Amino acid sequence: MSFDPRALLRGRHPISPADAARGAAGALLGIAATGLLARALAGGGPHLSPLLIPPIGASAVLVFAVPASPLAQPRCVIGGNILSAVVGVTCALLLPQPALAAAVAVGMAILLMSLLGCLHPPGGAVALGAALAGAAGGPAAYAFALAPVGLCSVLLVVAGMAYARASRRSYPHRAPAAAPAANTHGSRDRPPSERVGYTPADLDSALAHYGELLDVSREDLDALFRQVELAAHRRIHSEIRCGDIMSRDVISVDAHQTAESALSFLQQHDLRTAPVIDVEGRVVGMVRRAELLAGRRRLVEQVLDPFVHRVRPSTPIEALLPLLSSGQAHEAMVVDENRVLVGVITQTDLLAVLYRAHIVEQVASMRAA
Repeated sequence: MSFDPRALLRGRHPISPADAARGAAGALLGIAATGLLARALAGGGPHLSPLLIPPIGASAVLVFAVPASPLAQPRCVIGGNILSAVVGVTCALLLPQPALAAAVAVGMAILLMSLLGCLHPPGGAVALGAALAGAAGGPAAYAFALAPVGLCSVLLVVAGMAYARASRRSYPHRAPAAAPAANTHGSRDRPPSERVGYTPADLDSALAHYGELLDVSREDLDALFRQVELAAHRRIHSEIRCGDIMSRDVISVDAHQTAESALSFLQQHDLRTAPVIDVEGRVVGMVRRAELLAGRRRLVEQVLDPFVHRVRPSTPIEALLPLLSSGQAHEAMVVDENRVLVGVITQTDLLAVLYRAHIVEQVASMRAA
């Protein structure tokens, strides 16, 4: 792996100016609100130094700059800081050597925060500060864990929630919800879009093999990987247009003919559905055998379903993939700029072109190898 000296001066994944400004403004307002509220709750006074401790500034970086981080969630901010303060004071009281007490306090704080699910990096600084100053106060030093550490941590979290709501962000962070599984005969089945590609077990196996703690939740990783899969899928199929794969010989019915005649027409061609067009050839809906049979004494325009999916010949087929693969529709009507019907694409048409594209990709990969 080559070394890039410019990486010392800039991050490999720089934060956008808008996100940087948002985080800075949040920290400014959050620390100010935390300090003022802490002073008010403590009875006032001209100085904030006993109430605001340096590690709270580090906590503010996480809460306002990277609010999606698992290390920045309320449980970690509050629990991690308070736990670390208790550990630091305990080490100061049990170990007379300050250097040893500080080292043990930081190590034990990391261990306990990790085991209890509230790992918070500023907790190390809290433990270190408590270990160095805790012995002078005796057992009464445990109050340090409640004020200022606990008090400021709670107020900072409240400020983070208020700022996130005002800026339309999410804190505490919630990962994007997964699509609900379809219910088939009482069983919970995965939706078609999740039946291929990697599985949750694959993700768990990869994380276990990676062997390092990542500053991102498993749910966020899953959502990110799904987006990567979708982007790759769109890139691969973006060059194939609906006009290239549509069926041009479309059998349709007229909106003004009788339902009985349209039903006979569908039965003659062994069709269950057909697009309905007006006198100018524009698509006005879809009609099915069941509706025609129920209203056979009426006109087609009175029993048709006006909801129909329309695409243009120039539309990439990737726009149809979520629609036709999820069961929302079995076909899409291809229309020109005047909504005149020029073709139809069925699930079978889409499946055929996807299979062909898969074969072409395999052949290209073999030639490249």
